[in-house]
Amino acid sequence: MDYAALTGIVLAAGVILALVAQWRGWRPPLWVSLTVGIAVRVLIMYVAAIGTWQPIDFVNSFKPAGEAVLRGEDPVLASNGGWHFLPTIPYVYGILLWLGIPWEYAGRLVTVVADIVLIPLVGKLAGGPKASLRAFQYALNPLALLVASVHGQVEPVALVFGVAAFVVARGPGDPDRPGMVTDVVARVRQGISAYGVRGSIPRVIGRGGMLHRALIPGPDDRAHLRRGALAGLLMGLALCAKSWPIWLIPGMLLLLPNLRARVMGLFTTGLVPVFFLVTLPIFAGTSLSQIPAVIDTIRDIRPIVGEWGWTPWFTGGSWDLRPELASFGTNLIYVSVLVVILLWRRADPIDMTTAILLIFMVMTPRLGAQYLLWFMPFLVARPTRFAWAAILTTSFWSAYGYLYMTQFDAQTWWLLHTYWSRASIVMLPILLLAMPWGRRVAKVPGLARPLKGGTKVGSPASPASPAAS
Repeated sequence: MDYAALTGIVLAAGVILALVAQWRGWRPPLWVSLTVGIAVRVLIMYVAAIGTWQPIDFVNSFKPAGEAVLRGEDPVLASNGGWHFLPTIPYVYGILLWLGIPWEYAGRLVTVVADIVLIPLVGKLAGGPKASLRAFQYALNPLALLVASVHGQVEPVALVFGVAAFVVARGPGDPDRPGMVTDVVARVRQGISAYGVRGSIPRVIGRGGMLHRALIPGPDDRAHLRRGALAGLLMGLALCAKSWPIWLIPGMLLLLPNLRARVMGLFTTGLVPVFFLVTLPIFAGTSLSQIPAVIDTIRDIRPIVGEWGWTPWFTGGSWDLRPELASFGTNLIYVSVLVVILLWRRADPIDMTTAILLIFMVMTPRLGAQYLLWFMPFLVARPTRFAWAAILTTSFWSAYGYLYMTQFDAQTWWLLHTYWSRASIVMLPILLLAMPWGRRVAKVPGLARPLKGGTKVGSPASPASPAAS
């Protein structure tokens, strides 16, 4: 119990403080949130680093990847298949090891720093008068503390770039804005209502018409392109940390202001991983003939199920190689995500992204506890009615695995695992309830509505216009 007791006390105190802040409506300044966030993360990192138990993948996968970089070898091929991603983070591991920092600290330092940067980003993502509250609540999020400071899993690194991409893509405008399809359709509809039905088609779809103007950006094109390029660059770095941020790309693109900016964002998103791949011979000592093997290793996902959700009930709560369950669950994810995109197509892109990530957790056949951090910044920034139910139950389930089960020998751990993994099915309906069901249509201030006379609500000639009242 050399780390579990103190860590558990800190996590419980943090949850109580976050709930009191919600109840009392606290708005602590950013420096307070950062001070608290840094203090608890550094404390838990120190306690975990000096503990006798260390996570298996932290020691057997992450550390060899960093040591391979120090030797000038490819971390994907040299770490016995333990690293299945681009070598971006192993480069950082290698630098920290080269500086002489002990691995127990160096491996966690990467994720702790990333998670600290996420604190103000969550506030930016939330926007509005409660931005400071949301930043404070993420600073004390128990699952974030476990993943970043105890496990050292790289989810915070992927999230810090992914959330930053959302903040950049949204820009300084109103957080409640329509997505791409709604935006274009609304602007075309405004054109039809403005010009009347007769003779409106050429004015809408022709050169200089409303559809043309909706798709082709205006004089501020360069600023929009820069915004799209920077957002795409950040999202590309998220993909270099792990592959799962691909689920964040639709929301980021919808937040960008026009079609050309979205094309630029998508291009730079793909360009960054390609850069790290083609520069492997320079930075990682990979020969050109080995690059196909690196790609195959990154693409290889072993169909191990039985950790979470519905699959443990087919495996007796143990890990198992079940390709048929993994394949069925993967197809179930794809179908469910498409349904979510259709249902939330008119929602704020952040809400749509939250719904995508939550439905993934419900349908996935395989999951590590660190996966549950994916939706946390988005759900904390824009909480739903059952957000805290989802946050508390998933955090408690994860803490049981991180802090309690690790206190026993391997045989007892496996026995506890059979119950722990099957118990996770209780959380699936809670995650479904936590989806932003009440925000499937974004608030679009000033969206024109046609009147019988052909004028628009909100226009200078309309009685409802503020200028006319």
